[in-house]
Amino acid sequence: MEASQTLKKNSDFRRLYAKGKSAVTPQVVVYCRRTGRQGNRVGITVSSKLGNAVQRNRVRRRLREIYRLNAARLRPGVDLVMVARVRGRYSSYWELEAAFLSACRKLGILLEPPREEEAYRKEARL
Repeated sequence: MEASQTLKKNSDFRRLYAKGKSAVTPQVVVYCRRTGRQGNRVGITVSSKLGNAVQRNRVRRRLREIYRLNAARLRPGVDLVMVARVRGRYSSYWELEAAFLSACRKLGILLEPPREEEAYRKEARL
C-alpha cells in the first residue's frame, strides 16, 4: 500500500463535505469519498471551539496517529476528512480510536473485522 497523502486545498475539503458520505460519533465526524487513486488522502480539521492551540494540536496529533496505525485496515482509493468534535478533547486515545473505527465501519471502508479491544490494548502497552 502506498503512503497516504494529506488534503490541503480548501476545494478538496469542500468537495468531500458536499459530495462525500459521513459518519458521526460523539468524538469525531468522518467524511469519505471514493477516488480513482491508488492510495488514500486524509485531512484533519479541529475547530477553535476545542480550546487553545495546545489542546487542538493534542487532538490533531492523536487523530493523525490513529489514522497512521489503522491505514492498512482501510479500503484503498479513498479521501477522508476527520473533524474533531468537542468531546474529542476530553476523550482518551482509546476512545478516539474506537470512535474512528466505528465511523469507518459505518461508512464501509474498514476491510478487516475489528480486533478484540482488550488484546489490542495489552499489545500496545507491552
